[in-house]
Amino acid sequence: MVKSSESVKREEGASTTYALVTGASRGLGKEFAVELAKRNINLLMVALPDDGLPELCEFIRDRYKVECAFHETDLTRQHSISEMVNWALSNFRINILINNAGMGGSKEFESAGAEYLDNMISLNIRALTLITHQLLPELKSHRRAWILNVASMASFIPIGYKTIYPASKVFVLYFTKGLSQELKGTGILVSVVHPGPMKTNSFVTNRINRMGMFGRIGLLTPEYVARKSINMMFRGKSLIILGWLNRLTWLLMKTVPDSIRLPFITKLVKKELFASQQ
Repeated sequence: MVKSSESVKREEGASTTYALVTGASRGLGKEFAVELAKRNINLLMVALPDDGLPELCEFIRDRYKVECAFHETDLTRQHSISEMVNWALSNFRINILINNAGMGGSKEFESAGAEYLDNMISLNIRALTLITHQLLPELKSHRRAWILNVASMASFIPIGYKTIYPASKVFVLYFTKGLSQELKGTGILVSVVHPGPMKTNSFVTNRINRMGMFGRIGLLTPEYVARKSINMMFRGKSLIILGWLNRLTWLLMKTVPDSIRLPFITKLVKKELFASQQ
């Protein structure tokens, strides 16, 4: 069941603007919302139902004295995307879009269920694309607007036992680069951030710990990633890679041959996956 904040009639010409953040109830999305609120930016928060979004929105409203509205829905369903966008456009002026909602995980491709694969593709690719497309006229109506898409360090390398996830994040990278070129001169700045390992929840923390020192070295907090990403977004930085290890990894991925880097990374993921099944 879709649940939203009480709607208000949007007034044309109103000066109050909002940032729309998807996947905003926890992890990096939550930190994006908090960081924006600290900067006195009003929020539209979108996340799955029953994930604490109303309470988080109320907390942010009380703590940071900004306007905050929410919409609970499943963005893997195409009709839900249109419903969410219609709610947002009917009630609010939006000049910042942060496409953070995404799905990852490690599974052997053959044994992964069709629903699992379809949900990852739908959320990581279709939802991000359609939300951006449907909000673009609104963003262009402002003198200055921003789009921040969340990709991953995995977008720079294919990985066995992840297969779909890196491929979907390559889409986010290329989509962002292409859109940035199209929107030059419009006042819309388009950025993509590539987070590395972050302890966003207990499941991810356990997965990182199983990868040993290689998984933990250079670990960044969601708070740091959100703060630095938003700083760079406002400065118009198109490609955002944070932390010395992530930047070093990016350089190595561009120079080390596939015959070396692909088996190495796949071996690490396979070890972590099968350790979790024991």
